[in-house]
Parts: sequence; structure tokens; C-alpha cells
Amino acid sequence: MRLAGSLQLVLLLALTSRATGLNIPLEVEQLPTIITHTPSPIIALPFDNTITVRCDAEGNPPPEYRWTKDGQDFFPSNFTTIKTDYTNGTFVLHNKNLRQFEGKYRCYASNKLGTAMTEDIKIIVPSAPKFPKEILNPIVVKEGEPIILQCNPPEGVAPRQLYWMSLSLQHIEQDERVSMGTDGNLYFSNALQKDNRQDYCCFAAFPRIRTIVQKTAMAVVVKSLKPDNDSSDSGEIPEAPPVRKPSLLLPSGVQTVKVLLKGEDLKLECIPEGSPTPNVTWIKMGDDWTDRIKLKNFQKLLTIPAVEERDQGKYMCTAENAGGKAVHYFDVIVEEPPKWLTGPPQSQLSVTGSDVHIKCLVSGNPPPDITWRRNGDIFSDEPLNNRRVIDDVVVLHKARPEDSAVYQCEASNSHGSILTNVNIMILNMAPLILTRDYHEYAVVLGQDIILNCSVFSSPPSNIYWTKEETVIKGERFFALENGQSLKITSTEKGDSGEYVCVASNMEGMSSLNAVLVVKDPTKIVGPPQDVQIISGTSAQLMCQAEYDKSLQGSFEVVWRKDGEEIALSFEEDSRYFEQSGTLQIMNVNLSDQGTYTCTAKTSLDEDAASALLTVLDVPDAPKNLEISELQNPRNVQLSWMPGSDHNSSVIEFVVEYEESRWEPGKWKELQKVVGNQATAELALHGHLNYQFRVYAVNAVGPGPPSLPTGRHETPPAAPERNPENIQIQGHLPHQMDISWEPLLPIEHNGPGLEYKVSYRKLGVEDVWTEHLVKRHSFVLRNTPTFVPYEIKIQSRNSDGWGPEPKVVTGYSGEDVVFWHCLRENVSVPTAAPQDIAVEVINTTVLRVSWTPVPPATVRGHLGGYDVHWVRKISLLNPNKILDDHHSMAFPGKRRHVIVPGLEPFSKYKLTVHVFNKKGNGPKSDPVTFNTSEGVPEQVPILTISNIQRDSVLLVWGPPLKANGILSGYFLQYHLINDTSLEVISSQEQNITRADTTQWKVLGLEEVSLYRFHLSACTRAGCGPPLAQESWTVALTSAESRGSNFPTQGWFIGTMCAVALLTLVALMACFVRKNKGGKYAVKEKEDLHPNIESQGMNDDTYEYSDSDEKPLKGSSLCSLNAAGDSVSRDSSVDYADGGGEFDEDGSFIGEYSIRKHRGSASEPSGPSPVTA
Repeated sequence: MRLAGSLQLVLLLALTSRATGLNIPLEVEQLPTIITHTPSPIIALPFDNTITVRCDAEGNPPPEYRWTKDGQDFFPSNFTTIKTDYTNGTFVLHNKNLRQFEGKYRCYASNKLGTAMTEDIKIIVPSAPKFPKEILNPIVVKEGEPIILQCNPPEGVAPRQLYWMSLSLQHIEQDERVSMGTDGNLYFSNALQKDNRQDYCCFAAFPRIRTIVQKTAMAVVVKSLKPDNDSSDSGEIPEAPPVRKPSLLLPSGVQTVKVLLKGEDLKLECIPEGSPTPNVTWIKMGDDWTDRIKLKNFQKLLTIPAVEERDQGKYMCTAENAGGKAVHYFDVIVEEPPKWLTGPPQSQLSVTGSDVHIKCLVSGNPPPDITWRRNGDIFSDEPLNNRRVIDDVVVLHKARPEDSAVYQCEASNSHGSILTNVNIMILNMAPLILTRDYHEYAVVLGQDIILNCSVFSSPPSNIYWTKEETVIKGERFFALENGQSLKITSTEKGDSGEYVCVASNMEGMSSLNAVLVVKDPTKIVGPPQDVQIISGTSAQLMCQAEYDKSLQGSFEVVWRKDGEEIALSFEEDSRYFEQSGTLQIMNVNLSDQGTYTCTAKTSLDEDAASALLTVLDVPDAPKNLEISELQNPRNVQLSWMPGSDHNSSVIEFVVEYEESRWEPGKWKELQKVVGNQATAELALHGHLNYQFRVYAVNAVGPGPPSLPTGRHETPPAAPERNPENIQIQGHLPHQMDISWEPLLPIEHNGPGLEYKVSYRKLGVEDVWTEHLVKRHSFVLRNTPTFVPYEIKIQSRNSDGWGPEPKVVTGYSGEDVVFWHCLRENVSVPTAAPQDIAVEVINTTVLRVSWTPVPPATVRGHLGGYDVHWVRKISLLNPNKILDDHHSMAFPGKRRHVIVPGLEPFSKYKLTVHVFNKKGNGPKSDPVTFNTSEGVPEQVPILTISNIQRDSVLLVWGPPLKANGILSGYFLQYHLINDTSLEVISSQEQNITRADTTQWKVLGLEEVSLYRFHLSACTRAGCGPPLAQESWTVALTSAESRGSNFPTQGWFIGTMCAVALLTLVALMACFVRKNKGGKYAVKEKEDLHPNIESQGMNDDTYEYSDSDEKPLKGSSLCSLNAAGDSVSRDSSVDYADGGGEFDEDGSFIGEYSIRKHRGSASEPSGPSPVTA
């Protein structure tokens, strides 16, 4: 009969269609379905305050719940210690009296259509583990006999851990002879005298409940095999226990059948006894030994983790010693609880009259028994009904609506059970559209969109879509999920409109309307640009976007740095501000460096653009400074490891030193090396204790210094140089004053520094007269009048002499004197230069020539010629008398000089006089001349405002110095490639009105970078340009509403006010400068040229714009006697052959940066030594 039923089932399955899975929306009446429940088992731990047993189900109508305990109805409301949530079938047990609730529970969820149920949920309430209190007699054995100490540990919450220890909690040593079995007993294969002790204790630990329990201590007495009357100190070897054939203490018998569940760990144990201690070996009979087999516990325990069917078979252990061997066989059988072969059967929805099959495919060992239930009640085969049960299959033949129910399949064997609920719905229903009618969909142009039409019906519906009463077809339109969704790819503007979804089956028809709107995409038209910012300044990143105006409410610009969103705040301490898409970062530091991404997004789409912000900062301090000596301790090499250059290449490294002898704590520059070098060879002075540090310099500036090195002491040495800047002056007749620039303290190179002054008459004496002095001045008295001398000065210290000194020449005092004012001796030139001629080279430079004065009229050593000129008026304002005085001194004999620094378009008067050491001679006849018109200075300010899509407004101030009659302005502007910064195209514009201070530039390209150059012009030409750069903007919706802040009236007003204030400030500075100041050519301490030292210093000049300043080194009387108070300047650089003009005669401005090579200064310090 069973075979015949199976054949009928096969035929039935072949003739019927496969049922579909159940997917019924909650809007439709349906059977209850259990969603979740508490898994079994539930173990109540002692420290758990409550136990929650959960059961949640859904259905329409909502299900009601009931529980059974051990097969009997269980009513939680009957127990006052239980709180029940009747809305979802969950109840809570409190810790008190939990023992009475131990058992197996089932949850049933029912509505009018059927009942679903859970598997058994087992609640276990373990008792507190403890050993019984007992009195244990000592275990007495003879030496060599086996011992078994029983543990009998209590049951408890797994896992359980067993230990054997003494009362002092010392572990009992285990080995091949003594070991603990898996049952917890302690086994001794043979007893020895050392096994005597009174405190063998078994401990059981339960980690989950944090509990350890201890068994009563046991005593073991091992009797010796030696007779009692034998003396222990007889010197004989102790008698060994007799050999005893092995036997097994565990397990007993010859064979053990071991049944395990698949996935459990296999443990086979053989613990032998015998003397001597037997060895244990294992084999798997009829099969190879695999790597999965592990031996533990001194070869007494065989383990295999997670056993499988292939691990079944016979295993044999052998215990062997000199007395023989013992064996035991294990028959290992692997079984498993029930499990689904292809998953639990699925719920089904079918129409009236169809055949429904529910197949419950399970496996297990032993084979599971299958029990069928209908709505929780046992369900068996009904041959006279349409419901048949054939083994693991239920067949509903020509199903009717009353066959709708929850069918339960439960498979069980000796190792457990599994249960599943199968909802069978027999239903005929017209299409029910679940999607909201006239739902509006929005999509961005070019993107994909899915229109939904969720339909439930039985049997399934035929679904199609229409637009404007035409069925939708085309390569961009796809029906998904049997028509329940319409996907439109690469949307176009023409896709906007109303769509209709039509669903129909044999029971009826329904339709749905959906509205689609295709919107313009969001697009960034002005992306942020890569930028380099100096640390401590502010950075601006612009981001301009276009988007669909209808999405204005959801439009926003989000900035991210390296993928992390920047939190924008309006608080005072925030460094990030955003306005109209522009991100401003205040006080930029190195942590701000990274990739900034601007995301312009609406509720439908977004566009993103990124820019790299590079932060430039001063270099970090070098590290790991090391000093290594080269040829001697005064020549060392300093090396270091450069720090980070912070994105700006190091230009140079500066080595500084500090020495503790002369200026402790004061750091001075020693040497510079190029930026690609990390070493420096240092030449050091002697007799000093140095330490060094290094700092790096890049385009941003100097970085912090490194940590100083350790001290480096140099030995004493002779001086390496002699004094310089030797000054020889004859202030009085028959006297010569000699002074020099002393060696710096660090140049002493050792103690006892002195100077040897040697002198002799030039061309008269061969022998040098020498004096040793410690000061840096010397006075030679009783000299002939105005006689040349050779002088040399050599330095020395306790370690030796400096190098051979150079010889210099000087003159003793002059003797031509006359009595004048306050009885002082004054001798000045008596004649003035003749034939003064002026040649105007350009607007600011003259060539002045003259006939020199006769030598006899100089009345001493010729100092040079002084050119004095006065700016009378500016030809731009002839009515204003200026009288600006200037002079320039030119040392030595000469007939013409070059005079720089004149103002264009002005009228001048010029005179020349000769001078010597004692003063000025008379002035020449004055010469009057005019300078020509020049080009204007650079305009002081140029701003760009009212920035539009195709135009900008330029605002500027007129030049502070027009240098002529202003004729207008010349404007150039270039379109720049923002990537390569190359010029793409250029335009020019002549602005002919001189009073114009603003100009609107039209016809510019949208969102482009422009560079503007503006120059002021006169008839002589145009002056240097001032440049500014600016981007044009895109016409966005924000601009059309006037929200772009650069175009606001307040912004333009503010910029104009700033420009006006800047212009006023610059004009004030100009007026102040013209009222009197210094023409910055050069300043010197002594304005009188030094005649004696002319050979050492004849390339300097002095310049002064005032004739009110007294001369240094001269008394007031001598100035009055000379009759001229104009200061003199040395200008040998402008003599013939100086190379100060280029080929077209224009003046080269090198004069303004030449450095003074050294001038004679008056002696200071102690009184001079007199010879």
C-alpha cells in the first residue's frame, strides 16, 4: 500500500503545476505567521532577574495567542509572579519560584483563518551545583597497586571545568602514571610512596554562573613493600614493585559503543594500570590515521573535533608494559538530528480547484518520523476526503476555500525535532492595487526612474502600462516584476506626463495613475580651483552651481574635506564659513591641507567637484644634528636631517652658533648652505666653547631652529687676521693719529691679544719703528708737516702672531693755517670751479662738468668737489616755490660727474665748490636748467568690483606723481588658461580722459580668469602697470534674484570707500615726503671724506637733501668760516668709467644698493698711546 501511494503521488506531481510562494500584503485577510520566538533551550541563571519568553506573529485579522506547557494549556494570568503582554504573546518570569516553570512550552497564534505554532521552547532551571557533605575514609594501597580517587562532580550550567588540587590550591602533578579522566576521577596506574598525602581535593568550576565548588579532601596511604624490621639506613637499594600485567581502569570490558551526534567532538579514553606504567597506543581499524585525530593527556585520550560520517568505525587502544598488554575496542557511530534537505516547505497561494502539494523533505540518523498538523491539531490521511497524507507529502486535491489553513510539519528522532508552519491560502480575488493613485514621480534628465504599481490578485494579474491611451513600448521602457514596475532609462523631457497601470484577471480589472516630471540636472558650473595658501592666512574656495528652480527648497551645497563633511557654524570660534557656495577657511593651518569636495545637491541628484588645498608653511626644524671633526678641532662638519618643507622647497639652511666665553646665550649666524644640502663645513675660531643649531628657509620664511648640539671646544691658536679699516688722520700739525677696527672678541683665538704698530717715513727710512699696544689707537707726535708715512698693524696673542700685515700710507698734519673764529686753526680752499656746464641726460639724471681749481688754491690735500642743486619749482605748479636743496660730494680729482635723483618736469639751480679736510671753498656761479617731462608712477590702487557674467568694473586712483601732464590711461587685459596660466588672448584699450578713475570692461567670457594691467600716461609715455586678476561668474538662479553678494550695493559701496581711504592715505604720505626727507641713496657716519685713507675707500659717496645739518668732526666755527652748511656726499661711483649708464644713456639704479665698504671712525676707548 505504501508503494502504491507513492506511485500515485509521483503521477499527481507530474500532472500538476508547481505552487508559488506566498506573498500576501497585510491589507488582505490572511493566516497568522509567526515572525519570531525565543529559541530553545532557555537556561535560567541565578543572577538573571527575569526570563522573557517571546512569541510574535502577524496576520489579518491580528492573531490571538495561547500557550501550552508539557502538552497542557498554560494560562500565564493564573500566576501572580508573571507579567504578560497580551498584544504579542510575550510573557516574563521573575526569578522568584522559577523552579515551578521548568518544562516545555509551545506558543499558538490564531485568527479566524487558522493557527500557527512554535517548536518546543524548553526552560531549564538548574540547581546550584554542590558536592555532598561526606566523611571519606583514607584509601590504603600497597606500593605498585592502582588508585582511583572518585570526584563525582555535580551537574550545572555548562561549561564545567574540573581540577585536582591540594588544600593549599597547588595542582596535583599529572603524568603518564597519574592523570585525570574525562569523568573527573584521578587515576594512578601504580602507587608510589610520594603519593602519600591527606589533601587530595576535586574542584568543579562553572564560569557562566561564576561558581567554584570543592569536594571533601581525601587521604591516600601507600604501604611500603619493605618489611617493618628492615633498617632504612642499611644502604641497600629499595625494592622495586613487582611487575604487573596491564589492565584498563577506564573503560571497563573489552568493547564500548560510542554514539555521537554529527558535529560533536569525539573523545575516546583508555586509562591503564600496571607496573611499570604501561604505554598507550591507538589505531583506527581498517582505515588510515588522519591529521584530524589528536592524542592528548599523555596519549590516553583520542579526540576528533566535529565528527562526520567518515569518522565512524572501530578504534583500538593498547596498553603495554613488560608484563604484557591489554586492549579495548571502540565502535564509533555518528548520528544526527533531523534537518531540512532543501529548506522548510514554502507557504502557497492557490485558486479554487487547483491541486496543492506540501512536501516535507528531511534527513536524520536514525530516520525522522514526520507528524502533520492542521492549525495545530494532528492531521492524518483522509482517503474519503480531498486531503491526503502520503508519507512526507500532503496533497489537497481540487482545493476549496475551506482548505485554507496553517499546516505544520514536524520531523523528530531520538536526537531532537524540527517544525515548520506552512500557510496554504485558497483564494480567488480581483486585482487589488496597493500603490497610491496619482503618485508624482520626479527624475533628473538623463537618469533612470521606476514607476510602481504593486498589485495583489488571485490568480495573478496581467499588467500593462499606457500613456495617452497608448500601450508603452520602446527600447528605453522595461516592465519589471510581471509589470508591477515600469523602468524608464535615460529619461527625456518628453517622458513627462501621466502614466496608467492596468491590471486584470478572471475576477476583474483595476487601474492606477502615475505622474512623471523630468527636471533639469544639478550641475557645477564654477568648480573650486586648486590653491596654495600660506599658513595663518585665509582661503576661499568657490563653487557655483545650476539646478532646477522647482527644487530650490531642497538645494544645498555641502563641503567635505578628504571625504568627511565639514561642520559649518556661525559661532565666533569657528574657522569655516559658507555663503552662496563659497567656503572660507580662516587662519589656515597645516591640518587644513587636503582635498575639498563641493557637492551641490537637491532631493533628486547631486554634482561634485574637488580641489586640492595645499598649505604652505615655514619648514620644520632640522633634526639629528651631528658634529664630526675634519683636519683639526677648528674645522668641523655639521650634518642634519631636514624636517618637512611644508610644500615649499627649502631655499637655504642657516647655521647659527653660540659660544659661552664672550656672549653666552646669544645666537649668531655662522654660515648659509643651499637648500638641497644637509651638511656644512665650518671654520671655527680658537679658544671658544661652541654649540650649533640650524634652521631652514623657504619662500614662506624662516622656520624654527633645531635643538642645539652638544658643546664643541676649540683649542687656542694664533690670530688669523690683522686689524682692518686703518684710519690715519692729521688733526693737528706735527701729529698723526692712527686708529683701526679691532678684532672681534671671538677672533682673538686665545688669551693675551696685542697689536704691533709699525711705521716709517715713505721713501726716507728703511727701518720700521714698532710699538706693542693693547688698545686700537695710537698717536705719533712731533711729526714733520704733511709728510707721507707707511704704517702696518699686526695682531698677536699668547699662541703666536697673525699673518703678515698690509702696508698703508697716510699723512701727518697740515701746516697751512689762518686765524678765524674762536681762535681755531682753519685752512679751506680759496678758489671756485669755473665753466660749469649741465647736460640733462634724462628726466632724473644730469652730467655736470667744470674746469678744476688750481692746486695751489686747495691749501691742503684735495678732498673733492661738492655739487649742490636746488629744485626751485615744479612745472606742473609754477606758482609754488619749492626751494628743495640737495647736494652730493665726489672725492678726488675730476672734471665731470653724474648726478642722479632729480625730479622730472622741474626747474633747478646748480653750483659746484671744492673742499678739503678743513672745509669748503667758495661756490661757483649758478647754472639754471629744466628737466624734461617723464612717465607717471604706478597707479596706487586698482580694484575690481561688480563682477558679472561678461563684464567687470575697474576702479583706480590717479598716480601720486604724474611727472608731467597726465594724458590718460592704457588698459590691457588677458584671458588666462586657469590650468597652465598661459595667456589665451589679449585686448587693449586707450582711455584718453585724464580725470577718469573707473572703466567698465565689456565682452568678457563667462566663468573665465582675466588679468588686467593699468598704466597712467603722459606725453613722455606710460608708466609701470598695476595688475589684478578676477574670475567672471556664471548667471545662476541666485544671481538672477540678486543674491550673489559681490553684486550687492553695500559691497560696491564698501569697496569704493576702501579705495578712497587708501588713496587719501597715500596722498598724505606723498605730501609729507615732499615737505622734507632723505633721498635714500646712502648714509654715512662721517660726511667729510678721509683724504689719507682715500686709497682704501674711494668708491663711496654721500648724499643729503638738507643744508641745515652740521658736519661731523667739524666745529660750528669751521662751518661758519666756510660759509656753506650743505652736507657733502662721496660719489666716486658716478665718475667716468664707473659703468653706471647703459647704451642709451639711462641711469642704472645700482647706486641705491651699494654697501659702504667701511669708513674711518673717530677713536674710542682708552686714551691713545703717545710715541
